[in-house]
Amino acid sequence: MDSSSEASSMAQGLRIVRLVADREKWGRRLLGVSQLASELDMEQSRVSRLTQELCELGLLERVERGPFRTGPRFFSLAAALNAGWVRESRTELEALVASFGLRARVSVREGFRVILLRASSNDAVPGSFVKPGMVTPVWCTGSGRALLWDEQQPAVQALLQDVNFIGVGGPGAAHSPQEVAELMDRDRARGFIVAEEEFEHGVYELAVPVRTAEGSILAALSVLGSRAEIASGIDDIVKALTAAAERLGSCEGRIRGAAGRKDRAG
Repeated sequence: MDSSSEASSMAQGLRIVRLVADREKWGRRLLGVSQLASELDMEQSRVSRLTQELCELGLLERVERGPFRTGPRFFSLAAALNAGWVRESRTELEALVASFGLRARVSVREGFRVILLRASSNDAVPGSFVKPGMVTPVWCTGSGRALLWDEQQPAVQALLQDVNFIGVGGPGAAHSPQEVAELMDRDRARGFIVAEEEFEHGVYELAVPVRTAEGSILAALSVLGSRAEIASGIDDIVKALTAAAERLGSCEGRIRGAAGRKDRAG
């Protein structure tokens, strides 16, 4: 599957989740595969496959062969989108756009998948598949590999041992856990991730981890553009990206600390 097919699948998956969530929100009758296919004008076999994948992700759930409802991961993702530091990330993303004209994203990891939390305004354009909740592979995206920064080779091998690498990603994508580990070693020496056409043809991505005050990885911050756009100012971009990631990590700590003090006062 090429990256355009991945994009189409993600867009259709998000349409399914949105429809299920909306019907549940307004108390309307929940739908099964055939009804979802009819409502969305999609092939039933495709809806069946996508809903199975969405259930595996925890974004949807289904009891036996009944209708679909939103799953536990949907609610945790919604809560994450309402977290203070994620709201604050909008300012950092738009500052990166203003400075460099690149697309910018904040993402988190769920197993071997990356979930987009927020994208810059020039990334999430009408009709685009780039929306909060978009899922991409951890091994062939800059944000995904930034989220693997602290994982050593045995952990990477264990995480990706059942992954099918064939046909996923762009021409620069890794095709084995060993290749992923080698790319990680290369980029740790640089101090940042450079994903050269790893997910999409012609797209270069720079990424860094966002860390909590304790040092654990909270998220990944990344920018995307053409090779010319990235190469022309890579040092300045990395400097700005790293500073923005540090501010987001500090923001998360301040918000969490304030919430803790409020709870104790209550």
